[in-house]
Amino acid sequence: MGSLGRSSRLCWYSCLTLGSIIGIIILKDMTKLFVIIIVVSLSFPGCAAPVVSTQKSNLTSGMAKTTIIEGKTSQNDILEVFGAPNIITRNKSGNEVWTYDKVSVERSSSEKHGTIIIAGMGASRGSTSSRTFTLMIEFDQQDLVESYTYRSSVF
Repeated sequence: MGSLGRSSRLCWYSCLTLGSIIGIIILKDMTKLFVIIIVVSLSFPGCAAPVVSTQKSNLTSGMAKTTIIEGKTSQNDILEVFGAPNIITRNKSGNEVWTYDKVSVERSSSEKHGTIIIAGMGASRGSTSSRTFTLMIEFDQQDLVESYTYRSSVF
């Protein structure tokens, strides 16, 4: 490393991984290694809480039924209620078809906080269910809703 410049040495040092640091510490002192393993394992919780989105979505069958009126609701009306579609295509007649997709995952668990200090691991039991909702809206040549369909599933 003698031929490396100051900035190269700083970059090299900053790129060291935790494994490399632990390897260096092993060579110097086994006691320090044990302390670092304990500190690192205590810094990771045994069971982390899942990130839950609380954002409300207008993309529901009820909102579709109350908002969309065939022959009257315009593309602008749809944009105001549901936002931009996930997919825009054209059917055989050349009419635009907007597709909205929403997927949500629900997790329920009974957590056991059996953290193993050395490995930093925990255990939890639970179930996961997924819900999907797809809304397809076909527009006529005047950009008014010609027809719409939706489907939902739970698995």
